[in-house]
Amino acid sequence: MIAPPRAALLDRPWLRRRALPLAMVLCWLVWAALAWWTAPRAADEADLQRDLAAGRVVTMARADGWQTGGTWGRRPEPRYADGAWMLVWTRPDGQIRWAGVPVEDPETGADPLADPRARDATRHGGDTLADALANAAGMLALTIGVGWLLMLVAGPAPVAGTRWFWFWIGLLPFGLGVLAWLYRERWRTDLPAARRPRSGWSGLGGLLLGGILLSVAVTGLAALFGGYVVPGG
Repeated sequence: MIAPPRAALLDRPWLRRRALPLAMVLCWLVWAALAWWTAPRAADEADLQRDLAAGRVVTMARADGWQTGGTWGRRPEPRYADGAWMLVWTRPDGQIRWAGVPVEDPETGADPLADPRARDATRHGGDTLADALANAAGMLALTIGVGWLLMLVAGPAPVAGTRWFWFWIGLLPFGLGVLAWLYRERWRTDLPAARRPRSGWSGLGGLLLGGILLSVAVTGLAALFGGYVVPGG
C-alpha cells in the first residue's frame, strides 16, 4: 500500500473543515480560561487586609484607573500613579484585585502602603504569575486573530456572508464572532445559504448591535452572579 503524498494529506477537506477549526476552538477555550482568571476583580479594603494577613499579596501599588487600547484579549493594565485613589495588588494564584483605598487611613492616619506586611510587595520587581498568565492569554488571542484573518482572506469564499461581513462580525467582543464564523463557514460549510450572502454593511450593523447586547448581558450577569464570577461587568 502506497502512502498518499504529504501535500495531499494537508489538502484534505477534513483538515480545513474540521482539524483547523477544532484547534482554534481549543485555543479559544484556553484563552477564555486565562482571561477570566487574570481579569482585575473589584474588592474592598477588608479583602486587602485579609490578603496581607495571610501573605497573599505579591505586588501592590497605587493607580488612578486602567489603560485602554491594549492587545485584544489581554487584561487592562493599571495606570500607576503615586497618591492615587486605587490600590492594585496581585496574588500568588495569578489573580489581580483592586479597591478604592484612601491614601491615609481615617482611623490611623497611615498610608496602607506603609504597612510592614506590604513592604516587600511594594518593592517587588519582575514579572509575577499574573503577568505570565496574562501574557499567555495575549499570545493566544493574537494567534486566534491572525489565524482567523488568514483563513478569511486566503480561504474559500464564505457562504453565509461576504468576507467583509465576517470581518466585522469577527470583531465582536470575547472572540464570539470568530466562533460564529468557524461554526458557519468551516464546521457547517456543507449547509447551503438560505439567502444571498450578507454584505459588509450588515456585518458592521451586527457588530454595533452585538457589542451593545453583549455589554448589557455582561452587566446583567455581573449583577446576578457578582464581580468575582463575571469580572469587569
